[in-house]
Amino acid sequence: MSSPLSVTRLQILVRGSSATPLAAPRRYASNAVSEFPTSPSTRYLKPIYDFSAQTQSSATKNTIALGDEYLLPVYARPPFVLSHGRGSWVWDVDGRKFLDFSAGIAVNALGHADPGVSEVLQQQSSTLLHTSNVYYNEWAPKLAELLVTLTNQEGGLGYAAGSISPSSSAAKQGAKVFFSNSGTEANEGALKIARKVGKDRWATATGGKVDDPSCPKMRIVCFENSFHGRSMGALSVTSTEKYQIPFRPLIPGVSVGKLNDLECLRLITDDTCAVIVEPIQGEGGAAAATEEWLRALRKRCDETGTVLIYDEIQCGLYRTGNLWAHSALPIDCHPDVITMAKPLANGYPIGAVLLRDTIASTMTPGTHGTTFGGSPTACAVGHHVLNRLSDRAFVTHMREMSAYMNGRLEVLPKWFSTILQPHVRGRGFIRGLGFNDVSHPGEVVQLARERGVFLLTAGKDAVRLVPSLNVQKEEVDTAMDVLEGCLSSLRG
Repeated sequence: MSSPLSVTRLQILVRGSSATPLAAPRRYASNAVSEFPTSPSTRYLKPIYDFSAQTQSSATKNTIALGDEYLLPVYARPPFVLSHGRGSWVWDVDGRKFLDFSAGIAVNALGHADPGVSEVLQQQSSTLLHTSNVYYNEWAPKLAELLVTLTNQEGGLGYAAGSISPSSSAAKQGAKVFFSNSGTEANEGALKIARKVGKDRWATATGGKVDDPSCPKMRIVCFENSFHGRSMGALSVTSTEKYQIPFRPLIPGVSVGKLNDLECLRLITDDTCAVIVEPIQGEGGAAAATEEWLRALRKRCDETGTVLIYDEIQCGLYRTGNLWAHSALPIDCHPDVITMAKPLANGYPIGAVLLRDTIASTMTPGTHGTTFGGSPTACAVGHHVLNRLSDRAFVTHMREMSAYMNGRLEVLPKWFSTILQPHVRGRGFIRGLGFNDVSHPGEVVQLARERGVFLLTAGKDAVRLVPSLNVQKEEVDTAMDVLEGCLSSLRG
């Protein structure tokens, strides 16, 4: 990594001003190699940045002080202020340069200050920024069509990869989309829809009325170490004590199982309306559900008339190398509903619920809604981003780079066996390193930051790597070299 650079925001914008985002997709050279280091890098044994108060500029001090005075203190932020970024890199107001392997918590799939995203934002916001859902806009149907078509082609939601032509009637009638503003809102919408489906199914089975308050089919099953959001409904299925305790009592009727535990599927009964699960847990530690378990989960939901929701907010939209984390699985492992958000518009707020027609048919005008969701600006950006993420050359490059990063990660538990758990978690570009000492993940994130790389913790015992999906090999090497330096520092 180069020494700290004083690069201004203006210089970054000028350098990128000649890009033509709507031209032919960028072609990615195949620069993955099969050769890996044979020992840990020693380039970053010592920090390159000092974040102590005496090193802060007046601009940094003033911004932090202003935030402390006026912002709700719900975040523990490091003591620097980011000013601008480009690709996988960001700079702070004091000129320090960081390689971002957190990507805005798995959001910036195309990196920072992407020229194409910037151009679409400028064009659409100067044409039609917001209309509400009282009216149609041009971009919401187009983005919905693209999501459904790609799912038909690449697999997911009951479609085997390549099994349905996007021009067929089955593909066109197979799914619907609801747009929200965030992943939390997408999960709230999915749970709300599942509750209504449960009432419908109970009424059909018993001859009762759908609005009968005695309907028992209202229970929800979630899983340990899950994260589905922080609003009251989503928080109720986010089974992490530190998030839930201050706000209890939460919504009733929630049972908590354990990921990949077949016995816990008995929690799903005829009174269960919804099961919500992350195929790869993000905040919970990057643990992945197995194919065997997902198949058994799907079967149990079918037996009990339960709506199965896959929260792919962090693991979906090509982060694993496929459109969905479940795309490559057989259809007997697929959900009824997919929720998504983070990378869909590369940082512009958007979320979505993608659901089978058999589930969507319960919803009629007035049963759900949003003021801002599905705005022309959010959907125009989302359409642009998803077109680029699904480009075959982009996907090929991403798979090569994630395979290369995985090759470097896989040797770390052997080199640092006293520190790390033996297996690297996750797939593609959502990876986790488990630590034997639960105090170490937070320490490694801080050590990496002092060496100019952003990482994230995950759950109680893991460090998470979720870089931009267009990251380059040299950037992967830098991040791995820094990580190895941090682990060597822990070992002493």
